[in-house]
Amino acid sequence: MVATEPVQYLQEPPSVVIDRVSMQFRVPTSEATEGPGGLRGLLRRRANMVTVNALNPMSLVAERGDSIGIVGRNGSGKSTLMKLICGQISPTGGAVYASSTPVMLGVNAALVPELPGDHNVVLGCLAMGLSREEINERYESIVELSGLEKAIHLPMRSYSSGMASRLRFAIAASIDPEILLIDEALNTGDAQFADRSKKRMAELRENAGCVFLVSHSLGTVKDMCTRAVWIDKGDLLMDGHPKDVVKTYQDFTRHLTKGNNISAAKIRDEAAAALTATQVLERTTGRRRAR
Repeated sequence: MVATEPVQYLQEPPSVVIDRVSMQFRVPTSEATEGPGGLRGLLRRRANMVTVNALNPMSLVAERGDSIGIVGRNGSGKSTLMKLICGQISPTGGAVYASSTPVMLGVNAALVPELPGDHNVVLGCLAMGLSREEINERYESIVELSGLEKAIHLPMRSYSSGMASRLRFAIAASIDPEILLIDEALNTGDAQFADRSKKRMAELRENAGCVFLVSHSLGTVKDMCTRAVWIDKGDLLMDGHPKDVVKTYQDFTRHLTKGNNISAAKIRDEAAAALTATQVLERTTGRRRAR
């Protein structure tokens, strides 16, 4: 008889519950199934539709105070997962539950390139539901966090991508959202901004917030996150302490870079086998539990 693990009840209501979520896309392909080859065949060929599995069924529970870094190769499904959490797209299977509306960095703050940064601070904050009085109270802290100084009075079209990202982060983080999603916004190469944003993320967690961070900067994940997950080819492979997850992911990518595909596949398989999968169950009261 196989022993089953006891169900672990969460002490507090979770911020985000990802329940057996999967995502598929139907996209055209130029790959031929029949007909002539060569350039002539390519030009005359009608596009076929194929199904791409962006995310395979996965479950994840984020609690208040979590700062979760999401790592993985390009095309692994990281941004798709973020779009599912914030409600930009609906999953093909499963469901996502959130205790409040997630704020996606750079999405809720709809900024206008032709306007100065200070005007965009007002527009972005209004778009996120702040009143004029609240904007006045938080304006100085937003500018300070962005580090733009006098550049805040220049048109946003004159900003570098890093400057624009810092302003978007400062605006999004100004409302103390319960759930904040950040996609590559902190990779600006600015050490001072990294210190300020790390401090702000700590404040968000202390205020019962939850942060999801997608970043190719593994140092950022280790420094700013309390937890990390590794996604590869749509599969959730690891969920644990950032240092452990980052180390395994680095070993995996190092073997791939050297052409050691068999060794890399072994690391991937071992990580997947060691993962304790989350299963969301219904309570008799209708509330959900995780194990």
